[in-house]
Amino acid sequence: MSDMTSTADAPRSPGRPRSTRADEAIIEATLDLLAEGSTIEALSIEAIAARAGVGKATIYRRWSGKDTLLMDALRRLKGILPQPAGHSVRDDLILLVGAIGRNVDPRAEKIMPCLVPEVNRSPDHYRLYQNIIAPRRQLMREVLARGVAEGVLRPDLDVEVTMALLTGPMLIQRVLQWNPELNEHTLPEQVVDTVLAGIQAR
Repeated sequence: MSDMTSTADAPRSPGRPRSTRADEAIIEATLDLLAEGSTIEALSIEAIAARAGVGKATIYRRWSGKDTLLMDALRRLKGILPQPAGHSVRDDLILLVGAIGRNVDPRAEKIMPCLVPEVNRSPDHYRLYQNIIAPRRQLMREVLARGVAEGVLRPDLDVEVTMALLTGPMLIQRVLQWNPELNEHTLPEQVVDTVLAGIQAR
């Protein structure tokens, strides 16, 4: 008998890198199903596996369950966190406000509005949403805190209320198209300048 062992029979080494192609297929399948109208509650690992062309075990090797998979899929939908340059509070706020509700993936227009009622109905889905949005909120919090520390913004600034003032107009415009007369491209700068007029140090 030959001492040679065929490649097919050879044991796999521990720590073998997982397939990036499978990861991508699973994430894409999740987003496709949500864009086609599946609710978070109705979305199943079985349906995702079938759409991605993988077995359920492949998904469970990568994610502990549906919620962790959804978190990664929705983070993908939101895109990469913007990175403030740290030179100008105004410029950094315009960058962060401009990223609110903006998604490069066209499926976001179908998915995000449908998630709002589910987030309001389910404590679990609300926690999922908070886990996704918290890092973005923290970035804005840090910029505002830096503005206070540098003396650019009022020392008595309520940072949490200010974040709501900066965020609300962009969300309502981009998610609901509340006012067709507003220019989406110039709105971030207009919102920031309007709020800054009230929170700048005197």
